[in-house]
Amino acid sequence: MIETTHHPEQRAEGVQHTLYTCQGTCSKAIEVVAEDGVIKDVTFYGGCNGNTKGISKLVQGMKVDDVIQRLKGTTCGNKPTSCPDQLAHALEQMASSK
Repeated sequence: MIETTHHPEQRAEGVQHTLYTCQGTCSKAIEVVAEDGVIKDVTFYGGCNGNTKGISKLVQGMKVDDVIQRLKGTTCGNKPTSCPDQLAHALEQMASSK
């Protein structure tokens, strides 16, 4: 089961924080902070260090919906998912819990 944890006590107005448990990837979890629908920070726990750092930097400042649209469905090798795809799922869960 995918687990999403929200920390409302740590959120200022318009700020969302999610810790998402990944499935089917080398990354174990993704932590996301967004403010007013814009990604402020993404941290991957596990996975290919350089790639996940690169993804994190690329999506900073982007709208959550744009990142979901671009990354959802990305696969890794013969796996049906990937770290970018898991990030899209994390963002969808975060957006649906507003």
